[in-house]
Amino acid sequence: MDGGAVNPDIPKIALLALVWSAPVVLVGAAVLWRARRMSLQVSMVVLVLIPVLAILSGVVGVSGFMFTADFTRTVTVLGAVSLIAVPAAVALGRFQARRTVWERQIREQERAAEAARRDLVAWVSHDLRTPLAGIRAMSEALRDAVVTDPNEVTEFARRIDRDAVRLSGMVDDLFEMSRIHSGALRLELETIDAREIADEVRAGLEQTAARVGVDLTVSADGPVPVRASVSALARVVRNLVLNAVAHTPRGGVVDIGVAAEGRMAVLRVDDTGTGIDAADLPRIFDVAYRGTVSRSPVHTEGLPAGAGMGLAIARGLVEAHLGTVSVENRSPGTRFEVRLPLSVDGDFPL
Repeated sequence: MDGGAVNPDIPKIALLALVWSAPVVLVGAAVLWRARRMSLQVSMVVLVLIPVLAILSGVVGVSGFMFTADFTRTVTVLGAVSLIAVPAAVALGRFQARRTVWERQIREQERAAEAARRDLVAWVSHDLRTPLAGIRAMSEALRDAVVTDPNEVTEFARRIDRDAVRLSGMVDDLFEMSRIHSGALRLELETIDAREIADEVRAGLEQTAARVGVDLTVSADGPVPVRASVSALARVVRNLVLNAVAHTPRGGVVDIGVAAEGRMAVLRVDDTGTGIDAADLPRIFDVAYRGTVSRSPVHTEGLPAGAGMGLAIARGLVEAHLGTVSVENRSPGTRFEVRLPLSVDGDFPL
């Protein structure tokens, strides 16, 4: 027997295998095409079953429906392979689906962040020009002795100082946002009573609010221990309070509420102001989002001027504490609510 001889039936076997397996592949392709919106898991299962069923069909066709021992062994092998391949396809489909969703979310977040950065650069570039132009004009006037009256010199110096403070606030806000976005923010956490933060912010801003005719109060029932950075949490509450004061008419009230609800510490800033247009609510914490004219500040004089990133910074700092911040309209006014995990540190001084 010549071991090198080619079986003359091989071409015929190959042709039969192609004839019998091709319809299965075509049907499988048609199923995938017509069910393009099926889940990724189902698609993976179909993709695994197509070659298995195509091989089975080819074996049946080649055997001429003669169910011999070889045929039985082949079907058994295909069945065993299917028992492993189908569950693996389901698991891989789930993994790929999660990965696809995750990658899509990452791309959307990157696009949103890039758009926000462009808007922020354009916005800050515009806002920086105003105080810089004022400082330059007034300093040139003083340098050239255009202004010599002592009272006018004092007024120019006051305006230069005010614009310099405004520029400093903008730079501080930009630095804080860059730390938040770059992941370089590092918080020194300690167990504190959230009431102390509320009292500290009220003491620091009480006179500011009084200058524009707004009453600033604190409401708290009992100790509310949280694990937080004192400076970061104080900045969050301060930004929310300043925003509330800026949008509350003279004679209104801004209240800082502190309470424990379940396992969460809750800090609320309620105002009796103008409220927020429904179109602005979803984007009120976005960087460089100005909102509609309905959200224009009631007060502009007497309040610290920054780069308009106070709410975005507040959200970033709250999220760094593993908390959430939200906003809703009330009747009247607006409520900003910060939720942080309650501290379980037994050393907290009650």
